[in-house]
Amino acid sequence: MQRQEVIKILKRDLNFSNESIIKLQKFSDLLLRENKKYNLIAKSTEKTIWTRHILDSAQLVKFIDFNAKSLADLGSGAGLPGIVIDIFNKNKGFHVKLYEKSPVKRAFLEKVKAELNLTSQVLGNVNDENLDAEIIICRAFKKLDKVIQVSREIAKKPHKLIVLKGQNAQEDLNKTFKTKKYSYRLEESMTEKDSKIILMQIN
Repeated sequence: MQRQEVIKILKRDLNFSNESIIKLQKFSDLLLRENKKYNLIAKSTEKTIWTRHILDSAQLVKFIDFNAKSLADLGSGAGLPGIVIDIFNKNKGFHVKLYEKSPVKRAFLEKVKAELNLTSQVLGNVNDENLDAEIIICRAFKKLDKVIQVSREIAKKPHKLIVLKGQNAQEDLNKTFKTKKYSYRLEESMTEKDSKIILMQIN
């Protein structure tokens, strides 16, 4: 999908405002510019940034309660999906926390925050920080069993866990839940027909 097609979907299906679309365009430009110096996203995905990264991240707004107090993005990297969620957010009482261990990527996130006038908080390695949020999301953080371990052992409970996974989502779930079973729901991805979004409630 080309950029204009993705923008139509963002507005029509996900309720992104004109103001948020402008910020997404600035974010995309900044990301591509900085990617020339640092490896923020894979070079092979630059041409498909609007589908592969922006829309893939943006689709999570369907599953987020913006009346909650806070959301944590684990291993935020270049701000995907956390920055995209923050750009969409219209509730001043809702706070996005971006956990990223790489100093280079943290510096990029701070730059994005400043240029787009966002309120998200940039934090370090999740193992060294206080993980207190009602919603936890991640896209490329760790393997599923490690994500659930962090969610259960480090994060304050209860919270909702949302994980973007590739085509092996069910296989990963089966491996992870061999000994302990947790209830979950699988949703189809808007960007890849075989990819899934895993939704779990951790109590």
